Amino acid sequence: MPWLTTLKERARSLQRDTLAVWFAAKDKRTPWYARGLALLVAAYAFSPIDLVPDFIPVLGYLDDLVLIPAGIALTLKLIPAEAMADARLKAEASLAKPATWWVTALIILVWIGFLVLIILLVLPLFKNQSTIGETS
Repeated sequence: MPWLTTLKERARSLQRDTLAVWFAAKDKRTPWYARGLALLVAAYAFSPIDLVPDFIPVLGYLDDLVLIPAGIALTLKLIPAEAMADARLKAEASLAKPATWWVTALIILVWIGFLVLIILLVLPLFKNQSTIGETS
């Protein structure tokens, strides 16, 4: 089955490029706007939280099949070629090592931090609206 081999190679390439985008975001040669997009794409790709949950038929995997590759493709166009080549080498070396638990914990902590920040920013808005309704 040659198509299965091709699919596995593309998945491996996507995994490598996702990690390479992360490394390129930390490279000084990468422009600030490419860094920002690279960080967003990598964080979304590595995050256990999806825009559309995977349990929703078809749509659940659509973000994994479309959004992440499209985000990586756009990011690759913005990153200088020499920075991306170095980042791909780092990604290959990193993929050769076994994954550690602290990376997963870090991603979860970042998402919890975002949720807390959103709650802290939105909660005062609801309190203000409730006091406005009482005074009218």
